[in-house]
Amino acid sequence: MTQPAHLHPDRLFPASEPARSIARDLYPAVKDLPIVSPHGHTDPAWFADNGRFASPAALFLTPDHYVLRMLKSRGISYDTLGIARKDGGPVETDGRKAWRLFADNYHLFAGTPSKTWVDHSLQAVFGIAEELSGKTADTIYDAIDSRLGTPELLPRAILDRFNVEVIATTEFALDPLTHHQKMEGDNYIGRVRTTYRPDDVTDPSRPAIVDNLKKFGELTGEDISKWDGLINAHRKRRETFRRFGAVATDHGVPTANTADLPLVEKQALLDKVLAGRHDAQDAELFRAQMLTEMALLSVEDGMVMQIHAGSRRNTDPLLFAERGPDLGADIPGPTDYVGGLRALLGRCGNEPNLRILMFVLDETTYARELAPMAGYWPSLMIGPPWWFHDSPQGIRRYLDQVVETAGFYNLAGFNDDTRALLSIPARHDVWRREVCHFLGTWVAENRLTRATAEDLAKHLSYQSAKDAYKIG
Repeated sequence: MTQPAHLHPDRLFPASEPARSIARDLYPAVKDLPIVSPHGHTDPAWFADNGRFASPAALFLTPDHYVLRMLKSRGISYDTLGIARKDGGPVETDGRKAWRLFADNYHLFAGTPSKTWVDHSLQAVFGIAEELSGKTADTIYDAIDSRLGTPELLPRAILDRFNVEVIATTEFALDPLTHHQKMEGDNYIGRVRTTYRPDDVTDPSRPAIVDNLKKFGELTGEDISKWDGLINAHRKRRETFRRFGAVATDHGVPTANTADLPLVEKQALLDKVLAGRHDAQDAELFRAQMLTEMALLSVEDGMVMQIHAGSRRNTDPLLFAERGPDLGADIPGPTDYVGGLRALLGRCGNEPNLRILMFVLDETTYARELAPMAGYWPSLMIGPPWWFHDSPQGIRRYLDQVVETAGFYNLAGFNDDTRALLSIPARHDVWRREVCHFLGTWVAENRLTRATAEDLAKHLSYQSAKDAYKIG
């Protein structure tokens, strides 16, 4: 009987010898290395409460915008998938019905990384080798559901099972960090860490920006109507986040633009924002200046700065109004990193305590901008292929275009950027297989020795992320 493609031991390895044989030999040494997941969006309540997942749909379907967007593209309503509405209107509450709809349409995911991740999770966690479909929906649902209440399927046990050494969640500046406080009481901080994402108080395009800034001042005891007070509020908040294990900040911005304005202009810009008199150009300038300010604070406290540029977010106004952000309607756009980061790098790009990880959606910049920049600036590293590109083909395009100019050691390794817990080991396995694929090809072409490839495979699969994020 032919083995299913998603279970084949040579999946993602080179098609021809000897590269395939070399990749196959490299893989066992990295397959079971600890997972370092220093950037992600899993729910911290999972680890704080360590409770049962409600249903297979809650585990695989509703938290995963990669899955949701594909189903929506074929006209399937989010109501029928059980995605909550802001107005409290009715949506499907039966997880089995939502799961059946997912299974009936699972063929839509052929060729996508989502299918790779779901197949891997079903097999690795539940021992399910058969393909998800309308015919197998109930059988697979029951097999998963019967085990969700067992101790080995609780969130912390899942981290143990897949040897997750470190995982970071991401919280906004105004977040009370309730779940991380609970984990601190359980002595679980360190394995699960927070990340400081200040977009709620640095992005004037947000409707609640004025109220958010006022709350920010109240939370920190700073006068945020003054520029120095605003920056000191961030300084205090970053310190609080570090108490709960944060080693990094995260900045989701539509462009990579930065600015370095004189104080009088910064204050005038802040006055405009607080008065609600700012326009789109002012919002862009404020974000640009705040990126430079965050870099200067990173010079002070050593927190690693992640810049996620180039996503045009919430492009479906109806979906955003009905249900909120992060549900699949974000689309990549072109990004200028050389011009955009010029002001920031001119101000502090040579500071030894600064580290910036550039996350990229515009693949045209890999070889033209990002690799040459990371290959020169000591403060810059290239983040892993991200969002639309953390796929087998995306990883191949990434490595092929950045390594020759940036080298291997200016890469930040891999992180999974996921909201779906069980996809974490699946995504890391794809990365590790693709690293072996890439290195095996280079060894076969006599561009690397086998010993060097073995060292690089381990580095890129594990140590590079720890080094990039300064995780001891």
